[in-house]
Amino acid sequence: MAWKRKVTGGALALIGFMLSPLSWWNDLFVNVPLALAFAWLVSWFYRPAFGASLVIGYWLTNILGFILMHKGAQKIVSETPPRYSRRHLLRDLGISLLYTALIVALVKLGILQPIQGYSKGH
Repeated sequence: MAWKRKVTGGALALIGFMLSPLSWWNDLFVNVPLALAFAWLVSWFYRPAFGASLVIGYWLTNILGFILMHKGAQKIVSETPPRYSRRHLLRDLGISLLYTALIVALVKLGILQPIQGYSKGH
């Protein structure tokens, strides 16, 4: 049934959007907790890997988000979507890395900064 395929595709795309860097506002509620759970699991076996696995877990949630959006969109528009290829995975990985590099550059250039705290006497 076409409607079932479209609803399933829409659900996949929505979950993917929530995990992707395109929905940066949900990081605190979705991506970071998932990355933290991943880091806790990894550090249970090898404690010094906590920091690195937190970053890797965060990146993995973003890449999974792109993959799910891609698969969901394909499911919506095509009755027989093509296989998710290595090329698609590399593209999604590249986009995630570019997004990360952009965020780092914006922080280094001082465009993104922490909020100045309230100071008494000002």
